[in-house]
Amino acid sequence: MTTSADPSIVPSVYDPAVPATEAGPAPVDAAPAEIDFAALGLPEPLVRALARQGITTPFEIQRATVPDALAGRDVLGRGQTGSGKTLAFGLPVLARVAAGRPARPMRPRALVLVPTRELAMQVNDALLPLGKSLNVFLKTAVGGVPYDRQIDALRRGVEIIVATPGRLGDLIERGICQLDDVEVTVLDEADQMADMGFLPEVTELLAKTPANGQRLLFSATLDGDVDALVKRFMNDPVTHSTAPSTASVSTMDHHMLLIPPHEKFPVAASIAARDGRTMVFARTQLGVDRLVEQLAAVGVRAGGLHGGKTQRMRTKTLAEFREGRMNVLVATDVAARGIHVDGVTLVLHVDPPKDPKDYLHRAGRTARAGESGAVATLVLPKQRRTTLAMMEKAGVAPAETRVRVGDPVLAELIGAREPSGVPVRVEAEPRGYGDRSGGSRRFDDRSGGPRRFGDRPTGDRRYGDRPTGERRYGDRPTGDRPYGDRPQGERRFGDRPTGERRFGDRPQGDRDSRPSGERRYGDRPTGDRQYGDRPTGERRYGDRPQFGDRDGRPQGDRRQGDRPTGDRQYGDRPSGERRYGDRDTRGGFRSEGRGRDDRPRDDRRGFGGRPPARTH
Repeated sequence: MTTSADPSIVPSVYDPAVPATEAGPAPVDAAPAEIDFAALGLPEPLVRALARQGITTPFEIQRATVPDALAGRDVLGRGQTGSGKTLAFGLPVLARVAAGRPARPMRPRALVLVPTRELAMQVNDALLPLGKSLNVFLKTAVGGVPYDRQIDALRRGVEIIVATPGRLGDLIERGICQLDDVEVTVLDEADQMADMGFLPEVTELLAKTPANGQRLLFSATLDGDVDALVKRFMNDPVTHSTAPSTASVSTMDHHMLLIPPHEKFPVAASIAARDGRTMVFARTQLGVDRLVEQLAAVGVRAGGLHGGKTQRMRTKTLAEFREGRMNVLVATDVAARGIHVDGVTLVLHVDPPKDPKDYLHRAGRTARAGESGAVATLVLPKQRRTTLAMMEKAGVAPAETRVRVGDPVLAELIGAREPSGVPVRVEAEPRGYGDRSGGSRRFDDRSGGPRRFGDRPTGDRRYGDRPTGERRYGDRPTGDRPYGDRPQGERRFGDRPTGERRFGDRPQGDRDSRPSGERRYGDRPTGDRQYGDRPTGERRYGDRPQFGDRDGRPQGDRRQGDRPTGDRQYGDRPSGERRYGDRDTRGGFRSEGRGRDDRPRDDRRGFGGRPPARTH
C-alpha cells in the first residue's frame, strides 16, 4: 500500500559511516500541528480504533516513519525512549497485513522481534485492540510460559507474532512455526538485543524470512552493533531520527546524590517512601531481592522484577505497579528494558550503571510521552569520577548534591520522607516444578513438545476440574445405591437366609446322625490310638534304662560319656603328643620350609591339634 507522506518529511538513505543524526531528516517539529493519522495514509477502521482510545495526533517518530513504512520501504527509526516507537511500526504492519489474505496455519505473515518478555507483552497489549478492528490476530511467543497456547494459536493461524528470539527458535525447531510467509519483519530495540547477546539468534531468524520481505528496525540508538544486520538484511533503508542518542528530554531533571557509604540504604529507603510512582534499579538479581526485603522491613512495600523470577510473578508484579497497588518497583536492567508504565515520576539508580546506554534506558522509564520526571543516582565517593564520565557520554549534566539521612535537601529535590518503620508483608514466590530463571528452557522443554508440569493443553482436566455430571467421591448419581441402602431382601452382613448354617448353629442331631464311618475331631473308632496311648512295648520318652545301666541297654547302644574301651576322650591323648602351648622356643624367627611357630609344615595339625609335651 503506497500513500502520500507528509511533504515536510524527506527520507534519507542509511549510511553506516555517517552518524544517524546527520543521516536523518530535518527536525520534524516543522510538521503541521493539525496532521492526523488519516493524513498518514492509514485505513479508516484503524484511525477510528485509535480515536476510540483517545489517540488522535501522531507523535514525531510516527509522523516520520509511517508513510515510508506504508510505502513498503525498509526503515531505520531512532527515537528517544518513550517517544511512541511501538505505534510507529505497529500501525504500518497492521495496515499491510489487513490488506492481504488470512494467515495459513503455522505461517505468520508478520514478525516482531523484541529482547524481553515484558516488552513483547507490552507491544501485544498496544496492538491487540487495534488488530481486532481489522480482524487481524496477534500472538506472543515468549519464554517462561507454557508452549500449549502458543502452539494452538499458531496451528489455527495468526497474522502477527510478537516473539523473543529464544522462544521463536524453539517453536521453529519443533516444526510449529515457519517464516516462509513473513512479509514484514520488525526489530524493536535492536541495539538492546545486540547488547544482550541475541545477535546470532536474530541473524538466524532473519535468514529464514523471505529475502524480498520488508524490514523495519527501531531503536533508541543506532550504533555500530547493528551495522551487520543493516548491511545484510536491509535493502536501501531510509533513516528517521527524531533526537540524538545522547540527548535527554527537556522535561527530565538529573541529580547525582553524593552519600556516605554507610548511609546508602537509609537514603534509598527515604527516597522510596516518597509519594508518587518510583522505579529503582539495582545491578544484580540478588541486589533486587535484598533491597525489596529491606524496604519491606522499614515499611515500604516494593516489588522485585528480574530474570530469575517466574513469568507469572513478573507479570503479577508489573500489573500491581501499573495499577497503583504498590508505588515502588525494584528491577534489573534486563527485566526493565522497554517497559512503559504511565505516571513514573522518579527513577532511582541505587547502583550507578556503567554504560551510558543503560543510563538512558533506565532514565527513559520516566518523562515519557511529554510527561515530566526526575532521575536520581546514588554515588559513593569512590564512584564519583567514573559516574560523571559515564553521564557525560550519555549527554547528561547532572546537579551534584551532598546529602545525608534526614537532610531537608532530599525532600526539596525529590520529595524524600522518613519511612513508617512498620514492616509490611512480602509475598514469597512459590517455585513450581521446573520454574527456572527467565527465558531458560525448563525440564521437558525438548523438541517434540512434551508436556511440562502444570502446562496442560486447553481443556485438559486438572485436579478438581471435572466435567459436569462426573462422579466424584461421595457424589453418586440419582438412584445409585449408597452404603447400607440395598434392595428389599438383599443379604447384608449378618443377615442369612433361613436355614443357612452359621458358626455354632448346627442341625439337630448332627453328631449322632452322621453317616457311619465319618470321623470328627476327638471321635475315634474303638482301638484307634489316642494321644498318650501307645501300643504295648513301645518306648516312650523317659522310659529308658537308668543312666549308667549299660546292661539294661541294647547291645552297642552308646550313651553320652560312655565310650568303648580305648576310645580317646577329651584330654586323654597318647604319650608324646604335642598339646597347645607346648612349642619349641628355639630359633625365634621361622626358618625356611617351616610354618608358623617354627613347626614343620608336615607336623601341623588341624584346629585343635596339639604339639608334643616338652621335656624339662
